[in-house]
Amino acid sequence: MPDLSSISFLWPLMLYSAMLVPVFGLAYAYVTKRFPPLILSLGLAMLCVAMARPQAVLLTPLREATVMLALDTSGSMRAKDLKPSRIEAAQQAALKFIESKPAHLRVGLVIVAGTAALAQAPTEEKDALRRALENLPLQYGSALGSGLLISLEALLPGSGIDAQKIINESADNGGPRKPADAGKSLDAQKPKETEASASRGRNTAIVLISDGQSNMGPELIKMAELAASHEVKVYTVGIGTPEGDVVQIQGRSMRVKLEDEALKKVANITQAAYYRADSTEGLAKIYDQLGYRLRFEKRALSEITSYLALLGMAFILIACLRNFSRFGRII
Repeated sequence: MPDLSSISFLWPLMLYSAMLVPVFGLAYAYVTKRFPPLILSLGLAMLCVAMARPQAVLLTPLREATVMLALDTSGSMRAKDLKPSRIEAAQQAALKFIESKPAHLRVGLVIVAGTAALAQAPTEEKDALRRALENLPLQYGSALGSGLLISLEALLPGSGIDAQKIINESADNGGPRKPADAGKSLDAQKPKETEASASRGRNTAIVLISDGQSNMGPELIKMAELAASHEVKVYTVGIGTPEGDVVQIQGRSMRVKLEDEALKKVANITQAAYYRADSTEGLAKIYDQLGYRLRFEKRALSEITSYLALLGMAFILIACLRNFSRFGRII
């Protein structure tokens, strides 16, 4: 199927020929004393558009794909501005996503708090994914950069990404690194031109579900740039409300709000999309949209003139046959 947002025309001036369709309709009505069938007008309009030589990016079903779910399990996820709580709403929506996933889609899970860990390697087994999502522990801290890094390593095992090395360097520097320091050490993690086929992340994606900014581990934005260099899209889901909720963290009452600026930047850097989930129902719908996005891949820009012309001629043929059966003449 074509991506409608990508449609363009090689001969756009030919679109003016569509103005002849209403002229034909008036002439037809003058001669026959009745307006032409709608299907005939549609067929003629399609032929006029076909003369402009439309082209579009075609979407084709993926034969195989891999998605990593990176789920924030920091203490703020116990907030109840989403019912029954942020973490439970995220779990329920993730389970629904897993249940409805196509057979070709492999899914893995990374849990992210003060550290990040691979809870389930990419698999097609739904039972294994269900077990990984049960009884997720909530911990202090939010190392979203580590979560992206562990997800990348699981998605691209042959890419040369050394997650532990980057995380250790971040710890040695006392937390998130400054952009200049991070850039130097990440150069070696980016794919070389000769490694393109092995390290590019086509047919892969990461879905990062979180309620706020990263405050530990490698810098989140730098990890997003690393993902982009490997052509891995990172779809981000901001879970929670701007008003937030009061929760107990390390014995203190704190109001935790949705802070999604960094999540928006990550999605933008990797040419993906950001979704805001401020209700349980909204979160479920987001997973439905993500499921659709991950079922298809984009191909090269292709001319679709023949498809449109055939459809237009089919409409005209149907109109002629219908006219012949009712009035004994083709037009």
